[in-house]
Amino acid sequence: MGELSKLPNIGKVVEQQLMDAGIRTGAELSETGAENAWLRIQRNDPSACIHRLLGLEGAICGVPKAALPPERKAELKAFYQAHKL
Repeated sequence: MGELSKLPNIGKVVEQQLMDAGIRTGAELSETGAENAWLRIQRNDPSACIHRLLGLEGAICGVPKAALPPERKAELKAFYQAHKL
């Protein structure tokens, strides 16, 4: 396991998905943003779900996904609805 798996909400599977999407560090994840990182993952895994998107945002913020502010969760849910396959 690498650097990404040390972030909240990022396990081995998501770490590998991020690496496959060209995101190898926490800094790269922050620069990319949760939405764009999720879209990159979705290209390789059409089953990428809302929980993955929330987890990515939590990883960027350094908190468990359940601790994200309700307003941000609503924004991410709207994004997910607009982009899910």
